[in-house]
Amino acid sequence: MSAQTVISDCMLCVWDCGIKAHLKNGRLVKVEGLPEHPVSRGYICPRGEALPDYVYSPNRLASPMIRHKNRWQKAGWDQALDYCAEKLSRVREEYGARALSVFCGSVGVENIEVATFARRFAGAFGTPNLLSVENICYRTRILARQLTFGRYPLDDPRQSRCIILWGHNPDGAKGMLSELIREKLAAAELELIVIDPKRIPLAEEAYYLPIRPGTDAALGLAMLNVIIDEDLYDREFVEQYTIGFDEVVEHVQKYTPAWAEDVTGIPAADIRAVARIFARCKPACIIQGVNTLDQHRNGLQNSRLLSILQAVTGNVYNPGGWVTIPRIPLANLGIKVDEPPLGADDYPIFSALWGRKAPFGIATMFPRAALEGEPYPIRGSIVTAANPVVSFPAAGLFKEAFASLDFLAVIDPFLTETAELADVVLPASTFLEKGGLAYVYGVVFGEPYAMMRRKIIEPVGDSWPDWKIWRELAWRLGLGEHFPWQTDEDATDALVQPGEFKDSLKAAAPLGAYYGEKEYHIQKKKKLHTPSGKIELYSQTLKDHGYDPIPEYLEPYQSPVNSPELYQKYPLILISGSRSQEYTHTQLRSIPVLRKQNPEPLAELHPSTAEQNGVKDHEIVRVETKSGSMKIRVKLSERISPGVISIPHGWAQSNVNMLVDMEGLDPITAYPDFKSVLCRVVPL
Repeated sequence: MSAQTVISDCMLCVWDCGIKAHLKNGRLVKVEGLPEHPVSRGYICPRGEALPDYVYSPNRLASPMIRHKNRWQKAGWDQALDYCAEKLSRVREEYGARALSVFCGSVGVENIEVATFARRFAGAFGTPNLLSVENICYRTRILARQLTFGRYPLDDPRQSRCIILWGHNPDGAKGMLSELIREKLAAAELELIVIDPKRIPLAEEAYYLPIRPGTDAALGLAMLNVIIDEDLYDREFVEQYTIGFDEVVEHVQKYTPAWAEDVTGIPAADIRAVARIFARCKPACIIQGVNTLDQHRNGLQNSRLLSILQAVTGNVYNPGGWVTIPRIPLANLGIKVDEPPLGADDYPIFSALWGRKAPFGIATMFPRAALEGEPYPIRGSIVTAANPVVSFPAAGLFKEAFASLDFLAVIDPFLTETAELADVVLPASTFLEKGGLAYVYGVVFGEPYAMMRRKIIEPVGDSWPDWKIWRELAWRLGLGEHFPWQTDEDATDALVQPGEFKDSLKAAAPLGAYYGEKEYHIQKKKKLHTPSGKIELYSQTLKDHGYDPIPEYLEPYQSPVNSPELYQKYPLILISGSRSQEYTHTQLRSIPVLRKQNPEPLAELHPSTAEQNGVKDHEIVRVETKSGSMKIRVKLSERISPGVISIPHGWAQSNVNMLVDMEGLDPITAYPDFKSVLCRVVPL
């Protein structure tokens, strides 16, 4: 029996851990962590261990399929791609190129080759409407930090003496970080603060603040009030490297800890205590949840506020604070389209900041464009590495919008809920079946590290790598000149600019290479990439666009304070998005070994809240909001705050996004306010 071990990386989520893949007779049989990987250092999660079950799942799409009389029929690649080309040509002829949306999901954003070739096809076709989960995920914090620092600094927690986990549970989302934190706690090298409506496991070893959902800005502003009024800020850093501090001093005077206690439910004494710990215990690092602070009507300002807290305490560009890293020398394979994408006029900062144009449009505007033709019709879509009818808010509206299109194609290894609505489904290879570039801009520990991902096994069934699907479709549409690659190696090679790093990357194979070093103390060496050249605590850019230059507190769109009449009917606060290590967003729930570990979605409810609502442990209930309802089993837990219900995301059969709408949008980014929604629980 022929045995082989291949060193590569796992791309089932954003963290890109190194792996050792063990094969027998060319078949993947086992996956282990890679100790030699300088970032993951041998770490592996349940998803990584389940890679053999994932790649050989009986639910994998084995061939292209075309819908005929509302039934699926297997098709060859030529037949399926010819059909796609015919339909896409018709959409372009009748409505123009902009009537096509190319929708790229989270794994596509993080999987650089998936995102790159989707973007390239959109440009070659002539549509500006590359739509992405960036419109509900992560980009708002990137913009907030860019507005403040000119670049996007990253968490650098390895040397931190104080860490604030703000709406973040690394045990569910970032196992490497939770391991690091526990090591530092055991060595008495860390002060840990946890801010969350749920008492996460790490809260047992932390200063824990159970906050009312959606009131994070009130807490942050009150912490600033304490840090400034008690002279705990880094005076030298602030005076030399920031602008707008005097305006911030005046601004925060009204946001006292006593005021914040009434808003957040956190005692004023605790607010003062954590502000003092954070300011005095340097270096310190705020690590916010993946989306917990973003998906609010003031999501960008939430992230701006955290940036200001880091800056006034001098915890930027220092080891253990927030740091920048150099840009990886990627090749620019995008093709410029002169016409702006959906939402560019309505949300100008999201679309372009200081001349830096985003490559994607406002995805939350897609349903209206598809259903109402406003601001113009979207009549066709290609969805790759995404399942938007489950992952986006107002899920029922997104489902209706996709079902209304003249043509929908989905590229995916599995028949997702979005694919069920498609005219054509094209089976994509997984990352295990193709080469690529493993790079996620250092989001784990701020490490500027990349590696060429090696192909581990041959494609399962008749699946194709994404670049090949786009290439073959482009040729049928007369766009072949933009897709000249013939092999995986050609396509992967095209992703990185020629030069020293590319040479070192190849020479270091199968392991990767660093493309630079963390940029410490850069404020002392050069001007920053803001208009002023300094850290902008007060943002004139936001002011010029009609937004608050310093974050204000805004109540959630739905809340006991902002909508008291609605609160009388729906007296609980719904939070969503909790993660578990078995699943990535909407993926992997058909994998038996993972489903056995985490078999069903459970809504967490405090026992006192359950008693008030006549709900028993493990009972199935109906959760209702003004926008929809769903059924789910309840798990009673002392860890969740009273009056709050927490529902995990990504489960199609209990899709929490059926309960939320897109009425309350962040005016800067169009992010929906769907992390604190009023609801009620009805026993069945």
